[in-house]
Amino acid sequence: MADYREGYEFYRKMCEKHGLEPINFNYYLLNLSQEQLDAYNEQAILLGGQNEYEMY
Repeated sequence: MADYREGYEFYRKMCEKHGLEPINFNYYLLNLSQEQLDAYNEQAILLGGQNEYEMY
């Protein structure tokens, strides 16, 4: 989950840089695409982690 938090922090900083209001972290997570989740899971497996996240 820390990787998603890092992605959110980057997103939040870019919103602030461009004068936009970022969505909250929970909504950010809910709006990740299956492709984004698959990429995260693939990387987690390569690094010895677990495939944990799917869209419901």
